[in-house]
Amino acid sequence: MNAGIDAHVHLWDRAVNPQDWIDAQTMAPIARDFGAADLSEMLASTEVDRAVVVQSSNSLDESIRLAKLDSSAIAGLVAWVDLAAEVGPQLDQIRESAAVPVVGVRHLAHIDPDPEWMTREEISAGLAVLEREDLCFDLVLRSWQLPQATRLAARYSGLRFVLDHLGAPPEPGQDRSTWVSRLQELARQPNVVAKVSGLTSGLAPGSWRAADLAAPVTTALESFGPERLLYGSDWPLAELGGGAAPWKSALQALLDGLSASERAGVFGGNAADVYSLS
Repeated sequence: MNAGIDAHVHLWDRAVNPQDWIDAQTMAPIARDFGAADLSEMLASTEVDRAVVVQSSNSLDESIRLAKLDSSAIAGLVAWVDLAAEVGPQLDQIRESAAVPVVGVRHLAHIDPDPEWMTREEISAGLAVLEREDLCFDLVLRSWQLPQATRLAARYSGLRFVLDHLGAPPEPGQDRSTWVSRLQELARQPNVVAKVSGLTSGLAPGSWRAADLAAPVTTALESFGPERLLYGSDWPLAELGGGAAPWKSALQALLDGLSASERAGVFGGNAADVYSLS
């Protein structure tokens, strides 16, 4: 029987919500639409029950569309809202006629024209709304932005933060020392958890083995502990690195030393707790 929760997937319909960041030449495996049926097929291949769908563009329309997808494969939605505007009415729009619960919010801070977006005072009221609504805030950023995230998490100690993709560690063979120290600093904030995801999306299929990813996974494990790590496939971007199934198998091998209950937490239990999934 399948079990667990994939904490990080995307679904898009480019005719409705264009994904301009997809380069058809260099990203051919994902240069198409992905819907709920595709998600169910992927989850079956990785032996996972459900997934958290995460916004892929800073678009309220996209979040409204995703919230209306009626599929037992979707456990919750990390939506987008403009945190510098009135957040409550935007959440109401997303929730109207929704089939999927909103469990968090994310902004594409790593590609925002303002590299200091996380330090803006005008998002303060929006983050306070997320805290009152008991919603998480997902952090998608470049490794050099980790110190900003640390300051943000310290300022909003009552808000749960979820670091996506371990804060973009350097690829295998590159120096990781700065990323390690910055990740460790962020992990000292008790209201932050991290998704072990996105580590293969920038690697060519067949060019990597589990051992190549041991260093960042070990650093994450030592920094956050197994109780604050969430498995995410980062599908369909995982297709760029060979697929979701090879990545999950690699992570299972790298976490083989954990107890059964700790592995169950990483591969689903922790996501259920963090995102308050039913």
